Amino acid sequence: MNIFKFGGASVKDAEGVKNVVEVLKVTGHKQKVVVVSAMGKTTNALERVISCYFNKESQLSQEINDLEMYHQVILDQLFSNRSHEVYSKVSAFFSDLKRFLKHNKSPKYDFVYDQVVGYGELISTTIISNYLQDIGLENQWLDVRSCIQTDSTYRDAKVNWETSQEAIQAQVNKSSLTITQGFIGADDNNYTTTLGREGSDYTAGIFAYCLNAESVTIWKDVQGVLNGDPREFENTTLLEQISYEEAIELAFYGASVIHPKTLQPLQRKEIPLYVKSFLNPTTQGTAVSKGQTLVPHTPCFIVKKNQVLISLSSLDFSFIVEDNISEIFSLFHKYQMKVDLIQNSAISFSVCVDNKFRQLNNLINHLKAKFKVSFTEGVSLYTIRHFDDVAVKRIEGQFDVLLKQVATETVQLVVKA
Repeated sequence: MNIFKFGGASVKDAEGVKNVVEVLKVTGHKQKVVVVSAMGKTTNALERVISCYFNKESQLSQEINDLEMYHQVILDQLFSNRSHEVYSKVSAFFSDLKRFLKHNKSPKYDFVYDQVVGYGELISTTIISNYLQDIGLENQWLDVRSCIQTDSTYRDAKVNWETSQEAIQAQVNKSSLTITQGFIGADDNNYTTTLGREGSDYTAGIFAYCLNAESVTIWKDVQGVLNGDPREFENTTLLEQISYEEAIELAFYGASVIHPKTLQPLQRKEIPLYVKSFLNPTTQGTAVSKGQTLVPHTPCFIVKKNQVLISLSSLDFSFIVEDNISEIFSLFHKYQMKVDLIQNSAISFSVCVDNKFRQLNNLINHLKAKFKVSFTEGVSLYTIRHFDDVAVKRIEGQFDVLLKQVATETVQLVVKA
Protein backbone atom coordinates (compact mmCIF):
# COMPACT_ATOMS: atom_id res chain seq x y z
CA MET A 1 0.00 0.00 0.00
CA ASN A 2 0.92 3.63 -0.44
CA ILE A 3 -0.20 6.48 1.79
CA PHE A 4 -0.92 9.90 0.26
CA LYS A 5 -1.45 13.08 2.22
CA PHE A 6 -2.99 16.23 0.74
CA GLY A 7 -2.82 19.43 2.77
CA GLY A 8 -5.27 22.30 2.92
CA ALA A 9 -3.59 24.26 0.12
CA SER A 10 -4.08 21.36 -2.28
CA VAL A 11 -7.87 21.26 -1.73
CA LYS A 12 -8.59 24.93 -1.11
CA ASP A 13 -11.17 25.11 -3.91
CA ALA A 14 -12.98 23.01 -6.52
CA GLU A 15 -10.01 23.12 -8.89
CA GLY A 16 -7.82 21.77 -6.13
CA VAL A 17 -10.17 18.83 -5.60
CA LYS A 18 -10.13 18.13 -9.34
CA ASN A 19 -6.35 18.25 -9.26
CA VAL A 20 -6.33 15.54 -6.58
CA VAL A 21 -8.18 13.40 -9.10
CA GLU A 22 -5.49 14.09 -11.69
CA VAL A 23 -2.76 13.08 -9.24
CA LEU A 24 -4.61 9.83 -8.50
CA LYS A 25 -5.01 9.14 -12.20
CA VAL A 26 -1.29 9.68 -12.84
CA THR A 27 -0.12 7.62 -9.85
CA GLY A 28 -2.92 5.04 -9.71
CA HIS A 29 -5.69 4.96 -7.15
CA LYS A 30 -5.74 1.34 -6.01
CA GLN A 31 -4.12 0.19 -2.75
CA LYS A 32 -3.99 3.69 -1.35
CA VAL A 33 -5.01 5.51 1.80
CA VAL A 34 -5.49 9.21 1.08
CA VAL A 35 -5.25 11.43 4.16
CA VAL A 36 -6.75 14.90 3.66
CA SER A 37 -6.59 18.11 5.68
CA ALA A 38 -9.28 20.75 6.04
CA MET A 39 -9.85 22.85 2.93
CA GLY A 40 -7.76 25.99 2.52
CA LYS A 41 -7.75 28.09 5.68
CA THR A 42 -10.68 26.26 7.27
CA THR A 43 -8.74 25.40 10.43
CA ASN A 44 -7.93 29.08 10.91
CA ALA A 45 -11.60 29.93 10.37
CA LEU A 46 -12.65 27.35 12.96
CA GLU A 47 -10.10 28.83 15.38
CA ARG A 48 -11.89 32.16 14.91
CA VAL A 49 -15.18 30.37 15.66
CA ILE A 50 -13.68 29.13 18.92
CA SER A 51 -12.40 32.61 19.75
CA CYS A 52 -15.86 34.08 19.17
CA TYR A 53 -17.42 31.32 21.26
CA PHE A 54 -15.29 32.35 24.25
CA ASN A 55 -14.93 36.09 23.66
CA LYS A 56 -17.25 37.55 20.99
CA GLU A 57 -20.45 35.54 20.97
CA SER A 58 -22.24 38.18 18.87
CA GLN A 59 -19.94 37.35 15.92
CA LEU A 60 -20.18 33.57 16.27
CA SER A 61 -23.05 32.98 13.86
CA GLN A 62 -21.46 35.09 11.15
CA GLU A 63 -18.17 33.21 11.37
CA ILE A 64 -19.97 29.87 11.00
CA ASN A 65 -22.13 31.20 8.16
CA ASP A 66 -19.04 32.42 6.30
CA LEU A 67 -17.48 28.97 6.62
CA GLU A 68 -20.67 27.30 5.38
CA MET A 69 -20.75 29.59 2.35
CA TYR A 70 -17.10 28.83 1.56
CA HIS A 71 -17.86 25.11 1.39
CA GLN A 72 -21.16 25.74 -0.39
CA VAL A 73 -19.30 27.41 -3.27
CA ILE A 74 -16.98 24.41 -3.59
CA LEU A 75 -19.93 22.02 -3.52
CA ASP A 76 -21.78 23.96 -6.22
CA GLN A 77 -18.71 23.90 -8.47
CA LEU A 78 -18.20 20.16 -8.05
CA PHE A 79 -21.77 18.84 -8.10
CA SER A 80 -24.42 19.74 -10.67
CA ASN A 81 -27.42 18.87 -8.51
CA ARG A 82 -28.13 20.30 -5.05
CA SER A 83 -30.23 17.25 -4.28
CA HIS A 84 -27.00 15.23 -4.16
CA GLU A 85 -26.60 13.52 -0.78
CA VAL A 86 -23.27 15.27 -0.15
CA TYR A 87 -25.13 18.52 0.55
CA SER A 88 -27.09 16.95 3.40
CA LYS A 89 -23.96 15.28 4.77
CA VAL A 90 -22.07 18.58 4.91
CA SER A 91 -25.10 20.34 6.35
CA ALA A 92 -25.31 17.68 9.07
CA PHE A 93 -21.72 18.39 10.12
CA PHE A 94 -22.45 22.10 10.48
CA SER A 95 -25.60 21.26 12.47
CA ASP A 96 -23.52 19.08 14.78
CA LEU A 97 -21.02 21.92 15.23
CA LYS A 98 -23.75 24.40 16.15
CA ARG A 99 -25.34 21.88 18.49
CA PHE A 100 -22.06 21.31 20.30
CA LEU A 101 -21.45 25.04 20.75
CA LYS A 102 -24.99 25.51 22.05
CA HIS A 103 -24.94 22.69 24.60
CA ASN A 104 -21.27 22.46 25.62
CA LYS A 105 -20.69 22.92 29.37
CA SER A 106 -16.91 22.66 29.46
CA PRO A 107 -14.99 25.92 29.99
CA LYS A 108 -11.71 24.29 28.91
CA TYR A 109 -10.33 25.90 25.76
CA ASP A 110 -8.28 22.87 24.66
CA PHE A 111 -11.26 20.52 24.91
CA VAL A 112 -13.52 22.88 22.96
CA TYR A 113 -10.77 23.41 20.40
CA ASP A 114 -10.54 19.72 19.58
CA GLN A 115 -14.29 19.22 19.36
CA VAL A 116 -14.59 22.12 16.89
CA VAL A 117 -11.58 22.11 14.57
CA GLY A 118 -11.99 18.48 13.52
CA TYR A 119 -15.07 19.38 11.50
CA GLY A 120 -12.78 20.86 8.86
CA GLU A 121 -11.30 17.47 8.02
CA LEU A 122 -14.61 15.64 8.28
CA ILE A 123 -16.22 18.04 5.80
CA SER A 124 -13.31 18.13 3.32
CA THR A 125 -13.02 14.33 3.11
CA THR A 126 -16.79 13.96 2.74
CA ILE A 127 -16.79 16.33 -0.23
CA ILE A 128 -13.75 14.67 -1.85
CA SER A 129 -14.99 11.11 -1.30
CA ASN A 130 -18.37 11.90 -2.83
CA TYR A 131 -16.79 13.70 -5.78
CA LEU A 132 -14.49 10.77 -6.49
CA GLN A 133 -17.47 8.44 -6.32
CA ASP A 134 -19.36 10.65 -8.76
CA ILE A 135 -16.64 10.51 -11.40
CA GLY A 136 -16.23 6.76 -11.10
CA LEU A 137 -13.39 6.35 -8.60
CA GLU A 138 -14.75 3.89 -6.06
CA ASN A 139 -13.55 4.61 -2.52
CA GLN A 140 -14.26 4.05 1.15
CA TRP A 141 -14.80 7.08 3.39
CA LEU A 142 -13.32 6.25 6.78
CA ASP A 143 -13.89 8.22 9.99
CA VAL A 144 -10.36 8.25 11.37
CA ARG A 145 -11.72 8.68 14.90
CA SER A 146 -12.75 5.02 14.79
CA CYS A 147 -9.12 4.08 14.03
CA ILE A 148 -6.62 6.36 15.73
CA GLN A 149 -7.11 5.99 19.45
CA THR A 150 -5.40 8.49 21.75
CA ASP A 151 -5.25 9.71 25.31
CA SER A 152 -7.14 12.84 26.39
CA THR A 153 -4.34 15.37 26.03
CA TYR A 154 -6.41 17.74 23.94
CA ARG A 155 -4.54 19.65 21.19
CA ASP A 156 -1.52 17.34 21.52
CA ALA A 157 -2.88 13.83 21.96
CA LYS A 158 -0.65 10.76 22.33
CA VAL A 159 -1.43 7.75 20.15
CA ASN A 160 -2.27 4.34 21.59
CA TRP A 161 -0.35 2.36 18.98
CA GLU A 162 -1.60 -1.11 19.84
CA THR A 163 -5.33 -0.35 19.67
CA SER A 164 -4.86 1.99 16.70
CA GLN A 165 -3.02 -0.65 14.69
CA GLU A 166 -5.71 -3.24 15.38
CA ALA A 167 -8.46 -0.83 14.32
CA ILE A 168 -6.66 0.36 11.18
CA GLN A 169 -5.86 -3.16 9.98
CA ALA A 170 -9.46 -4.23 10.61
CA GLN A 171 -11.09 -1.29 8.83
CA VAL A 172 -8.87 -0.47 5.84
CA ASN A 173 -9.44 -2.42 2.64
CA LYS A 174 -5.87 -2.80 1.42
CA SER A 175 -6.83 -3.44 -2.20
CA SER A 176 -8.92 -0.32 -2.75
CA LEU A 177 -8.91 3.46 -2.19
CA THR A 178 -9.61 4.85 1.28
CA ILE A 179 -10.28 8.52 2.00
CA THR A 180 -9.77 9.62 5.59
CA GLN A 181 -8.97 12.62 7.76
CA GLY A 182 -5.65 13.90 9.00
CA PHE A 183 -4.97 15.65 12.31
CA ILE A 184 -7.71 14.06 14.43
CA GLY A 185 -8.34 10.97 16.55
CA ALA A 186 -10.53 10.03 19.50
CA ASP A 187 -10.03 9.24 23.18
CA ASP A 188 -11.59 6.45 25.25
CA ASN A 189 -14.72 8.55 25.78
CA ASN A 190 -15.13 9.04 22.00
CA TYR A 191 -14.35 12.74 22.24
CA THR A 192 -12.39 14.11 19.29
CA THR A 193 -8.70 14.77 19.90
CA THR A 194 -6.07 16.41 17.71
CA LEU A 195 -2.48 15.37 17.14
CA GLY A 196 -0.97 18.85 17.16
CA ARG A 197 -0.95 21.58 14.52
CA GLU A 198 0.02 20.21 11.09
CA GLY A 199 -0.74 16.75 12.45
CA SER A 200 -2.08 15.40 9.14
CA ASP A 201 1.47 14.40 8.16
CA TYR A 202 1.62 12.41 11.39
CA THR A 203 -1.65 10.71 10.52
CA ALA A 204 -0.12 9.54 7.25
CA GLY A 205 2.86 8.17 9.19
CA ILE A 206 0.57 6.33 11.60
CA PHE A 207 -1.33 4.62 8.76
CA ALA A 208 1.92 3.73 7.00
CA TYR A 209 3.34 2.14 10.13
CA CYS A 210 0.18 0.23 11.00
CA LEU A 211 -0.32 -1.06 7.43
CA ASN A 212 3.37 -1.73 6.67
CA ALA A 213 3.03 0.59 3.69
CA GLU A 214 5.50 0.77 0.84
CA SER A 215 5.80 4.56 1.06
CA VAL A 216 4.25 7.84 2.17
CA THR A 217 3.89 10.79 -0.20
CA ILE A 218 3.08 14.26 1.08
CA TRP A 219 1.68 16.41 -1.71
CA LYS A 220 2.37 20.13 -1.32
CA ASP A 221 2.38 23.37 -3.28
CA VAL A 222 6.20 23.33 -3.38
CA GLN A 223 8.44 21.09 -5.47
CA GLY A 224 9.73 19.21 -2.43
CA VAL A 225 11.67 19.95 0.74
CA LEU A 226 13.62 23.16 0.27
CA ASN A 227 16.56 24.40 2.33
CA GLY A 228 14.32 27.20 3.64
CA ASP A 229 10.71 28.31 3.59
CA PRO A 230 10.41 30.30 0.33
CA ARG A 231 8.00 32.68 2.06
CA GLU A 232 10.81 33.64 4.46
CA PHE A 233 14.03 33.07 2.53
CA GLU A 234 15.12 33.95 -1.00
CA ASN A 235 16.94 31.72 -3.50
CA THR A 236 16.00 28.42 -1.89
CA THR A 237 17.39 25.06 -3.08
CA LEU A 238 15.56 21.74 -3.53
CA LEU A 239 16.89 18.98 -1.29
CA GLU A 240 16.77 15.80 -3.35
CA GLN A 241 17.64 13.36 -0.56
CA ILE A 242 17.50 13.63 3.23
CA SER A 243 18.31 10.85 5.68
CA TYR A 244 15.76 10.02 8.39
CA GLU A 245 18.17 11.33 11.02
CA GLU A 246 18.72 14.65 9.27
CA ALA A 247 15.00 15.06 8.56
CA ILE A 248 14.23 14.46 12.23
CA GLU A 249 16.83 17.10 13.15
CA LEU A 250 15.26 19.58 10.73
CA ALA A 251 11.78 18.78 12.03
CA PHE A 252 12.92 19.15 15.64
CA TYR A 253 14.16 22.65 14.91
CA GLY A 254 10.87 23.55 13.26
CA ALA A 255 11.09 22.86 9.52
CA SER A 256 7.47 23.23 8.44
CA VAL A 257 7.39 20.79 5.52
CA ILE A 258 7.55 17.64 7.68
CA HIS A 259 5.77 17.29 11.03
CA PRO A 260 8.17 16.41 13.87
CA LYS A 261 6.29 13.24 14.85
CA THR A 262 5.84 11.91 11.32
CA LEU A 263 9.30 10.48 10.73
CA GLN A 264 9.73 8.36 13.85
CA PRO A 265 7.28 5.56 12.94
CA LEU A 266 8.54 5.58 9.34
CA GLN A 267 12.15 5.24 10.41
CA ARG A 268 11.35 2.25 12.62
CA LYS A 269 10.17 0.31 9.56
CA GLU A 270 12.37 2.10 7.00
CA ILE A 271 9.33 3.32 5.04
CA PRO A 272 10.46 6.07 2.64
CA LEU A 273 8.67 9.41 2.62
CA TYR A 274 8.40 11.52 -0.51
CA VAL A 275 7.51 15.20 -0.65
CA LYS A 276 6.20 16.19 -4.08
CA SER A 277 4.33 18.95 -5.85
CA PHE A 278 0.64 18.33 -6.48
CA LEU A 279 0.99 20.71 -9.44
CA ASN A 280 3.70 18.56 -11.07
CA PRO A 281 3.15 15.02 -9.79
CA THR A 282 5.69 13.39 -12.12
CA THR A 283 8.66 15.46 -10.94
CA GLN A 284 11.30 14.03 -8.61
CA GLY A 285 10.57 15.91 -5.38
CA THR A 286 12.42 14.98 -2.19
CA ALA A 287 13.05 11.51 -0.79
CA VAL A 288 13.42 11.04 2.97
CA SER A 289 14.89 7.61 3.52
CA LYS A 290 17.86 5.61 4.71
CA GLY A 291 20.96 6.92 2.97
CA GLN A 292 23.03 10.07 2.51
CA THR A 293 22.56 12.85 5.07
CA LEU A 294 21.76 15.63 2.63
CA VAL A 295 21.88 15.97 -1.17
CA PRO A 296 22.98 18.60 -2.06
CA HIS A 297 24.95 19.44 1.09
CA THR A 298 23.93 23.06 1.75
CA PRO A 299 22.92 25.27 4.71
CA CYS A 300 19.29 24.81 5.76
CA PHE A 301 17.37 27.75 7.25
CA ILE A 302 14.49 27.46 9.74
CA VAL A 303 12.63 30.23 11.54
CA LYS A 304 10.16 30.14 14.43
CA LYS A 305 8.36 33.41 15.03
CA ASN A 306 6.43 34.79 18.02
CA GLN A 307 8.71 33.11 20.53
CA VAL A 308 9.56 34.27 24.07
CA LEU A 309 13.12 34.70 25.35
CA ILE A 310 13.23 34.17 29.13
CA SER A 311 16.36 34.93 31.15
CA LEU A 312 16.74 33.83 34.77
CA SER A 313 19.40 34.56 37.35
CA SER A 314 19.65 33.68 41.01
CA LEU A 315 18.51 36.31 43.48
CA ASP A 316 21.62 35.86 45.67
CA PHE A 317 24.19 35.35 42.85
CA SER A 318 24.52 31.66 43.74
CA PHE A 319 25.17 29.11 41.02
CA ILE A 320 22.27 27.78 38.96
CA VAL A 321 22.94 24.06 39.25
CA GLU A 322 21.13 20.76 38.77
CA ASP A 323 18.48 21.30 41.44
CA ASN A 324 17.53 24.72 40.05
CA ILE A 325 17.46 23.50 36.46
CA SER A 326 15.31 20.51 37.42
CA GLU A 327 12.83 22.81 39.14
CA ILE A 328 12.78 25.21 36.18
CA PHE A 329 12.03 22.41 33.71
CA SER A 330 9.35 21.06 35.98
CA LEU A 331 7.64 24.44 35.72
CA PHE A 332 8.03 24.49 31.93
CA HIS A 333 6.27 21.13 31.86
CA LYS A 334 3.55 22.28 34.25
CA TYR A 335 2.79 25.35 32.16
CA GLN A 336 3.09 23.53 28.81
CA MET A 337 6.02 25.54 27.49
CA LYS A 338 7.95 24.00 24.59
CA VAL A 339 11.63 24.83 24.99
CA ASP A 340 13.40 25.45 21.67
CA LEU A 341 16.78 26.70 22.91
CA ILE A 342 18.74 26.58 26.17
CA GLN A 343 21.82 28.55 27.21
CA ASN A 344 23.23 28.74 30.71
CA SER A 345 26.21 30.05 32.65
CA ALA A 346 27.16 29.80 36.31
CA ILE A 347 24.54 32.30 37.52
CA SER A 348 22.16 32.69 34.59
CA PHE A 349 19.87 30.55 32.49
CA SER A 350 18.19 31.58 29.23
CA VAL A 351 15.57 29.75 27.18
CA CYS A 352 13.58 30.46 24.06
CA VAL A 353 10.08 29.03 24.40
CA ASP A 354 6.84 28.73 22.48
CA ASN A 355 3.86 30.13 24.41
CA LYS A 356 1.44 27.92 22.45
CA PHE A 357 -0.81 27.26 25.43
CA ARG A 358 -0.83 30.90 26.60
CA GLN A 359 0.54 30.17 30.06
CA LEU A 360 3.41 32.68 30.02
CA ASN A 361 2.09 34.99 32.74
CA ASN A 362 1.45 32.10 35.12
CA LEU A 363 4.94 30.75 34.50
CA ILE A 364 6.64 34.12 35.01
CA ASN A 365 4.79 34.74 38.27
CA HIS A 366 5.88 31.33 39.54
CA LEU A 367 9.52 31.82 38.52
CA LYS A 368 9.73 35.25 40.19
CA ALA A 369 9.36 33.62 43.58
CA LYS A 370 12.90 32.20 43.30
CA PHE A 371 14.67 33.95 40.43
CA LYS A 372 15.31 37.31 38.93
CA VAL A 373 13.34 37.13 35.68
CA SER A 374 13.40 39.12 32.46
CA PHE A 375 11.62 38.17 29.26
CA THR A 376 11.11 39.44 25.73
CA GLU A 377 8.06 38.49 23.72
CA GLY A 378 7.76 38.51 19.94
CA VAL A 379 11.26 37.30 19.18
CA SER A 380 12.20 34.99 16.31
CA LEU A 381 14.44 31.93 16.55
CA TYR A 382 16.56 31.26 13.47
CA THR A 383 18.26 27.88 13.13
CA ILE A 384 20.85 27.13 10.44
CA ARG A 385 21.83 23.50 9.93
CA HIS A 386 25.17 22.85 8.17
CA PHE A 387 25.97 26.54 8.48
CA ASP A 388 28.84 28.49 7.01
CA ASP A 389 29.97 32.07 7.61
CA VAL A 390 27.96 33.40 4.67
CA ALA A 391 24.74 31.79 5.99
CA VAL A 392 25.23 33.19 9.51
CA LYS A 393 26.04 36.71 8.27
CA ARG A 394 22.90 36.56 6.12
CA ILE A 395 20.78 36.49 9.31
CA GLU A 396 23.00 38.64 11.54
CA GLY A 397 22.97 41.41 8.98
CA GLN A 398 19.19 41.74 9.09
CA PHE A 399 18.36 41.71 12.82
CA ASP A 400 19.35 42.66 16.35
CA VAL A 401 20.76 39.40 17.76
CA LEU A 402 19.76 38.83 21.40
CA LEU A 403 21.34 35.40 21.83
CA LYS A 404 23.60 33.19 19.72
CA GLN A 405 24.49 29.54 20.21
CA VAL A 406 26.90 27.58 18.04
CA ALA A 407 27.31 23.78 17.84
CA THR A 408 29.20 21.58 15.39
CA GLU A 409 26.49 21.44 12.71
CA THR A 410 23.98 24.00 13.93
CA VAL A 411 23.85 27.68 14.86
CA GLN A 412 20.82 29.27 16.51
CA LEU A 413 20.09 32.97 16.81
CA VAL A 414 17.34 34.62 18.81
CA VAL A 415 16.61 37.95 17.15
CA LYS A 416 14.36 40.94 17.54
CA ALA A 417 13.21 42.48 14.28
